[in-house]
Amino acid sequence: MTQTRALEIMLAGNNVFLTGAAGSGKTYVLNEFIKKSRGKNKRVAITASTGIAATHLGGTTIHSWSGIGMKNTPAELNLKSMATKLRLASRISAAETLIIDEISMLSSIQLDMVESVCRTVKGTDKLFGGLQVVLCGDFFQLPPISRKGLPMAEFAFKSNTWQALIPNICYLTYQFRQKDADYLELLEAIRSAQVSRNSITILSSRLNRPIAGEVKPPRLFTHNADADAVNNFELERLTGTLKQYEMSSGGQAELVDQLKKGCLAPEILLLKKGAKVMWVKNNPGSGYMNGTLGTVVGFEDDYPQVLTTGGDVITVSPVSWEIRDIRDEEGVQAWISQIPLRLAWAITVHKSQGMSLD
Repeated sequence: MTQTRALEIMLAGNNVFLTGAAGSGKTYVLNEFIKKSRGKNKRVAITASTGIAATHLGGTTIHSWSGIGMKNTPAELNLKSMATKLRLASRISAAETLIIDEISMLSSIQLDMVESVCRTVKGTDKLFGGLQVVLCGDFFQLPPISRKGLPMAEFAFKSNTWQALIPNICYLTYQFRQKDADYLELLEAIRSAQVSRNSITILSSRLNRPIAGEVKPPRLFTHNADADAVNNFELERLTGTLKQYEMSSGGQAELVDQLKKGCLAPEILLLKKGAKVMWVKNNPGSGYMNGTLGTVVGFEDDYPQVLTTGGDVITVSPVSWEIRDIRDEEGVQAWISQIPLRLAWAITVHKSQGMSLD
């Protein structure tokens, strides 16, 4: 399905499961849907199962928005009490559409709990209290986390809620992130656990091959401490003046904390000339995307100048991440501002998800 057709189905008010392989444009379609819906004065609740995904969309986690927090079973919910909480009731009552991104990481039980909360607060027997529901993600990617001492967490599509919702499936088929046909075929084989001997041969041919170009790709680690150690070591090796950029913020403390946790830009960014960096926010108009790599080549008006792998030099100024009030789109509940860069000699696999790395 094309992005245009998926957007038409979503804007028609249907309940939708928006899916597709990595790089098919799911986040782009969501952002277009949010923009067009707000243009029609529709109140859209923007959420995701992870803080990083929520921050990319300008929303909050579904756990926070729905009030379920870290509860693992419906028995832990006191629905009557939750319905009387002013902030919770206010934001759910005001919503007309609910978006949940990275749905693969939300368990079946958690989706059932979110539905129960919405129905109770809205005071109706309609599913999700009558909200239009847009679920987005890829079930071939990260699964829900299973908690120790509890049954194995199941995917959201196994929930009673999903079976009752029967969302329209919008499967995006065009690949925007990759163009090489052989590479795309290889990625799809890995994604669907159907790796052939030919796939292994192709991968083996690239093992330990030298990488062309001046900008070396970031090393991927499973733990923050390992990635931080590499970045700090490489930064210390550089000569020159150390520049420090501190994040600024404002608004509701709880929401500010959520933004900080979900934002890939560090609260204190340390840079030197020669530092390897990557952008952590999309801004095609300014020449960069989330994951664009580059090297700091200087500083102008105290802001870093970065040479991208494409040969462009961009002076990088601070940008903002915001959470807006669903009842008043002009009202900002919380914001943070920082240079949208991070050191890029290394990064964790988790943080790299959703990036278009050069």
